[in-house]
Amino acid sequence: MEALRLAAILVTLALAPPAAPSPAHVAPRAGPVAYRGTGAWIDRYDFEQLPGAKLAVARMAAHGVRTLYVETASWRVPRDVDVVAPVQTAQLVEAAHAHGMRVVAWYLPAFDDLRLDLRRIRSALHFRTPAGQGFDYFALDIEATAINPIRRRNAAFLKLSRSMRIAAGGDYPLGAIVPDARSTTGGGGLWPAFPYTAAARYYDVFLPMAYSTLNRATGARRVYAYTAANVRLVRKATHRPVHVIGGITDAMTPAEQAAVALAARDAGAVGASLYKFRLYDTGSWAALNAFDAPRP
Repeated sequence: MEALRLAAILVTLALAPPAAPSPAHVAPRAGPVAYRGTGAWIDRYDFEQLPGAKLAVARMAAHGVRTLYVETASWRVPRDVDVVAPVQTAQLVEAAHAHGMRVVAWYLPAFDDLRLDLRRIRSALHFRTPAGQGFDYFALDIEATAINPIRRRNAAFLKLSRSMRIAAGGDYPLGAIVPDARSTTGGGGLWPAFPYTAAARYYDVFLPMAYSTLNRATGARRVYAYTAANVRLVRKATHRPVHVIGGITDAMTPAEQAAVALAARDAGAVGASLYKFRLYDTGSWAALNAFDAPRP
């Protein structure tokens, strides 16, 4: 049944316009291996609803997921919390590694207390399981809007990014989870005039939150065009590899989810995922498989 569903989705998307090719001079490098291919996301609200770390990861692995993204903390949690669910996080890390998957920690800062933010980042970088295992990579979730005006927010973001790069080391692959293109390029968006060029000095890969479900696009063809536009903009602005995140998953049709994966691939992204694992269904898995599947 899943193969038939995927075939139907691909036929639907055959009508989608192909993504415009990116200029040759911004062709991305392959990027850090953990950000390539398909991924699954777990945030701090999911821990109490997971079926168990081993079962959840086994399900991901069975569907070809290469990377697990786990939220370690957020500016919304109490100040004394650096890792919101250390026991379950450790179980997820060890289960993922046992299946040959990589694990990326991610943290959502407010940028209003950079010492606190850096402490939590360091905690993720140095996190260890009982077996001595740690995260393979780290990504910063860049979307909090507590700091204004924008120039102050940009300054705080770049200052934290610089400190994080020093803490992680020059060779440690860092990811930047950024708002979508509409939120970062026009006036009145979530983060207008986002400093892509400056940020590219500190990050190895960018992960745009291309959530068509936030009243941005409906229907497979529109979602395809919206997703491809996000990939192209971020690639051109940063000259870095892109892993695109689509969602919110349960608000999308199977064809719209497949559109995310196919547009990501066609526009030159190194990876694709949907937000988030707890909301995945048969259509979600079929869509993610489409990222690596040959197009008819």
